[in-house]
Amino acid sequence: MLVLDGKEVSGKVRASLVPRIEAFKARNERPPHLTVVIVGDDKASHVYVRNKKIACEKVGMTSTIHSLPADITQNELNELLETLNQDDAVDGILVQFPLPAHLSSHEVLKTVSPEKDADGLTYTSLGYFFAGQPTVRPCTPEGVMTILKHFNINVEGMRAVVVGRSNIVGKPMAHMLTEANATVTLCHSKTKNLSEYTKQADLVVVAAGKARLLGKDDFKKDAVVIDVGMHGTGNNGKLCGDVRFEELQGWAKAATPVPGGVGPMTITTLLQNTCLLAEKRALR
Repeated sequence: MLVLDGKEVSGKVRASLVPRIEAFKARNERPPHLTVVIVGDDKASHVYVRNKKIACEKVGMTSTIHSLPADITQNELNELLETLNQDDAVDGILVQFPLPAHLSSHEVLKTVSPEKDADGLTYTSLGYFFAGQPTVRPCTPEGVMTILKHFNINVEGMRAVVVGRSNIVGKPMAHMLTEANATVTLCHSKTKNLSEYTKQADLVVVAAGKARLLGKDDFKKDAVVIDVGMHGTGNNGKLCGDVRFEELQGWAKAATPVPGGVGPMTITTLLQNTCLLAEKRALR
């Protein structure tokens, strides 16, 4: 089985970003800048945000973290986002989800300027994306497509199944695979007999949000399996995905591990998006 190493792909993509960032810095007397907003004290979210900041610094970008108390009001959060929208020193804005229950992600996605939408998830960004005219593309599914391309996995003509229908992964993932000429089925929590669909697929992207949900018996021989899940509930408390990766050896053609698969490319795509947004704003 080919292990689709996201760290390997990420390293090459980030290396290619460095000269673009240096060129931007030479023209604008500053590097591209990403601002991340995080609300509350969710430990996993803080780890993700810290990793994003470190990744920015390693490629020569700058990053600021706004860490807000869990009891912040929606109006206060919106006011901060509007301030960041107007700040010429900010090129990309990312609000770390999930938010505390009293805050609305809908309001956030309406408020962040599409010109600074580093995640590619505002309604304007998604509208252009689904219309085939994206400025930036949603980070995780774009990272998956980059991994497939790097390992010369051509999805054209494949029967593909995407498990999960969120706006963050599932729906845009299905769209990207369709654009690449795969024939796509979108499954979700209400799909009856899920394995009947996954066992017919040449390619399965699993973004179900349930730890170790699928294993060998859910995939056909020589399938390509992409695991988008990330959970801290695996064996011995180790990180695991939505797929029981250890069962795939000798069965799947190729698969992404967790950790070290899709995760690094999600962050790398965020860096790419921020750089692209900075370049576009500088041309105005």
